[in-house]
Amino acid sequence: MIPVRTIAHVDMDCFFAAVEARDHPEYRGLPIIVGGPKGASRSVVSTCSYEARRYGVHSAMPLATAERLCPDAVFLCVDMRRYVEVSELIMGVLGRLAPVIQQVSIDEAYLDMTGCEHLYTSVRDIGHAIRRAIRESAGLAASVGIGPNKYIAKLASSGCKPDGLLVIGEAEVQAFIDPLPVSKLWGVGERGSQELARYGIGTVAELKTWPQKWMIDKFGKWGALLYRLARGIDDEPVTPD
Repeated sequence: MIPVRTIAHVDMDCFFAAVEARDHPEYRGLPIIVGGPKGASRSVVSTCSYEARRYGVHSAMPLATAERLCPDAVFLCVDMRRYVEVSELIMGVLGRLAPVIQQVSIDEAYLDMTGCEHLYTSVRDIGHAIRRAIRESAGLAASVGIGPNKYIAKLASSGCKPDGLLVIGEAEVQAFIDPLPVSKLWGVGERGSQELARYGIGTVAELKTWPQKWMIDKFGKWGALLYRLARGIDDEPVTPD
């Protein structure tokens, strides 16, 4: 049996756009679209602020489409050197808080806080400490999810954006994931959701009603994974690389 772990998933909010708003106070509160200058028809949106998202703009959207949706936005080129500098600062801070950290993208990381719980008043206080350290060092907001494994921690951080904190205890896992659409599960997405919908499966709770043998017979290894994810099971360790 895998011991109960305390895993935090840290996800910076609209990272590129947030760095730009921090460095350019005149942009704060405005819709910011990072990906290229206005009129760059062949570019795509790298990221955008929440103000821009209200107009329907999202990452990977053609910049021309974003311009039609939000013509008054601040359009900026990607300044990757600057974003990497800020990312390295943040990851350094996280590395001082957690005994094990796994960076999975420029603005995202898992922290294994197992064994550190006694240093804080509560597990929730761990999340507050992480968010506070990032804000004090980098001046940026982060969403933090904490759960008994990486999978649940990731779902928790996604569920509390922007600038939030959500702790899911082991006893709360099933109540948390049961109402979620299956598209939220790892490796499902739109195509997987459509395939599962053929069998009347739209939520995690509905997925959980199907036997493991049926899942494997229908979907092979993917079915075996889905069976575990529908029950909140994820044994993958936080691995530095």
